Amino acid sequence: MFEEDIPEYLEKVKREYEESMFFLQQNLGADVHWFFQQGFEALKSELYLAACSSFIIGIEASLRITQAQVEKPEVVDELDPVKTLSNRLLNDARANGLPIDLLAFPEETDFSQKLATSRANLQNVEIVRIRHNLCHGNILEHRNSDLGTDNTFFTPECVRDLSNALYQLSKQWTSGLGEFRKSLL
Repeated sequence: MFEEDIPEYLEKVKREYEESMFFLQQNLGADVHWFFQQGFEALKSELYLAACSSFIIGIEASLRITQAQVEKPEVVDELDPVKTLSNRLLNDARANGLPIDLLAFPEETDFSQKLATSRANLQNVEIVRIRHNLCHGNILEHRNSDLGTDNTFFTPECVRDLSNALYQLSKQWTSGLGEFRKSLL
């Protein structure tokens, strides 16, 4: 390394450190931030399915735990097994002031409209739809058919873009949720 390369190298080390510490500094608590941290580590290691799962679980856990604390301000020892990530939970969270609009994907302009749908014509918001599909093993939409329909296949790389999108969404969500938690809890 040449002397003129040192400032650039130090800046790179600083950026990597800040990136690796991001989720740990968002006021989420250890029972939540490790899901995001593990998702980040999985993403860096190109473990895309693990990254997707960790980010989704982190979003769901952070939402459920914060909701439970808002509803009953005390240490949460048990979560209601019925209140899992759904449009209904998001609507309840919105009513309690949680910044759930931060869970809308950038291209999801109909987030609020989907949340307003009822059981008869329910349309899940994208984070709920993705959660339901991945957590139930439905990866069909992520298969690669570039070689023709007779050669359709799935590898974890097929969810690389999704894992990157979930990482960005998780950063946005945890930052906003951390601010909410600081002001309320």
